[in-house]
Amino acid sequence: MKCPHCIIEVNPDFQQRYIGSDADGYWSIFTMLCPNPKCKKLIIDLAGGGDISRNNAGQITGIQNIKSRISVKPISSSRPPVPIEVDEEYASDYREACLILSFSPKASSALSRRCLQNVLRGKAGVKKGDLSKEIQQVIDERSLPSHLAESIDAIRNIGNFAAHPIKSTSTGEIVEVEFGEAEWILDVLETLFDFYFVQPAILKIKKDALNKKLSDSGKPLMK
Repeated sequence: MKCPHCIIEVNPDFQQRYIGSDADGYWSIFTMLCPNPKCKKLIIDLAGGGDISRNNAGQITGIQNIKSRISVKPISSSRPPVPIEVDEEYASDYREACLILSFSPKASSALSRRCLQNVLRGKAGVKKGDLSKEIQQVIDERSLPSHLAESIDAIRNIGNFAAHPIKSTSTGEIVEVEFGEAEWILDVLETLFDFYFVQPAILKIKKDALNKKLSDSGKPLMK
C-alpha cells in the first residue's frame, strides 16, 4: 500500500481496536504509523463489519466481514494523486471530487462534470455550450484517440443525460447519480490529464534534451 501522507510504498501493519456496535453493524479503528523515517505520521481508518471475532476468553478482539472502510487520518481518497503537470485550475476540482467521493457521489460528480467541461474548453478548445454538445464537438473533431473519445461519450450514457438534462446545462448542480457514474468521470479525467498535460510535458523534456545534443554537435534543431 502507499502511505496516504507521503505516497511512499509501505507494508501495511495495522493494529485493530474494536470500538462498538450500532444499528449499522460492528465498528473498529485500524491504526498504523508510517515507517518512512521522513514521514512517521499516523494512519487511521474506520471500518464497519457484519460480525465480530472473539479470543479464547470470549473477549471481542475485532470485526469480521468488513463492509466499509474509510480513512479518518488523513482524510484522503483511494484515487491516484493528480499529476503535477496539471494546471491548478483543473487540479483543484479533481482533488476535491476525489476527496468527497465516498461521502457524496452526487457532489463528487458535480465537481467532476465542471472539471471536465473546463478541460474541454481550456484544452480541446470547444465552443461554449452545454456539456453534452461540447462532448459531441470533441468527438466530431476527432482530436482524441478513439478510446478516449468513446470514454467521454460514455459519460452521457452512464449519467443518463437524457433523463437528467441539468447535468449538461448546469454541470456543477448536485443531482442524483447513476451507479458508477462518479467513478467513471474521474477515470475519464485521469486519462484526459495524461493526454493533455502529462504526455506533452514528457515529450517536451525529451525534445529539449535532443535539441541540446543537436546544438552541441552543431546540427539543426528540431522544430
